[in-house]
Amino acid sequence: MRESSNPIFRGLTKDTRQAGAPAGYPQQGYPQQGYPQQGYPQGMNMGMGAAGAAQGMQFQQYQQPPQAPYQQGAGTRSMTIDDVVTKTASTLGVLIVFAIAAFALISQNLGLAAPLMIVGALGGLALVLVASFGRKQDNPAIVLAYAAFEGLFVGSISKVITFNVSGNISAGALIGQAVLGTVGVFIGMLVVYKTGAIRVTPRFTRMLVGAMIGVLVLSLGNMVLYLFTGDNPLRGGGTMAIIFSLVCIAIAAFSFLLDFDQADQLIRAGAPSKAAWGVALGLTVTLVWLYVEILRLLSYFYSSD
Repeated sequence: MRESSNPIFRGLTKDTRQAGAPAGYPQQGYPQQGYPQQGYPQGMNMGMGAAGAAQGMQFQQYQQPPQAPYQQGAGTRSMTIDDVVTKTASTLGVLIVFAIAAFALISQNLGLAAPLMIVGALGGLALVLVASFGRKQDNPAIVLAYAAFEGLFVGSISKVITFNVSGNISAGALIGQAVLGTVGVFIGMLVVYKTGAIRVTPRFTRMLVGAMIGVLVLSLGNMVLYLFTGDNPLRGGGTMAIIFSLVCIAIAAFSFLLDFDQADQLIRAGAPSKAAWGVALGLTVTLVWLYVEILRLLSYFYSSD
């Protein structure tokens, strides 16, 4: 079974594999190397969107472990695609509710933008770390709590990004375009995966992880430059910022292929149904990153500055 670049899926696979391996079946170790995760704000200038702050997490290089089927305990059943759909829908539903609430509150009091954004970002980051390193990816309480915190972040940053849009488009219309773009990319990459137009191979994963590391390094450099000089070339709305956002969107889009492949492998291997919560968490992290990057890119073309 391949390992995903998303740490949520990597930990989930490791847990379910160890839980379901036949008695006496040796477990292989998996070497780790540094790698970025998809999706949280990067630095003070929100360099990578909603998942950049978690990018210092460890990348576990995938191997081809034994294809042993999972052993289900009494009263348990295997995960299905319906489980993935329903758990992901529930997670996104909670996120949307809190995002709308945060957006509405900030519309009434702009002073709430920074506190809600910080609480949402740090709370979401903390829960992702707990889920990943504590192997709690299949805990619905943690997943739904993450969705609530991330909803606060998404609602806050959506208001901040669209605050200075020009009068020929409303903030709601711009957000709607970003949502449609996110859904379109998600569906498009799902079609690409199902048709096999791009195959998930070890080389593909290494290249994608390398691209993520490059984006992380550029974001950190841009943050340092912004702190000491006030210059913000990668997020200032110029040509370089547009190119950087397009690169981030492309990386987030291709990362869906790895996530789809990991979910597919879990279903084929007979992972327990509760593992669908981990799949939902991983997909939500990537969706949030993609949405924020698309919204940021759109704002460059409608900024009133």
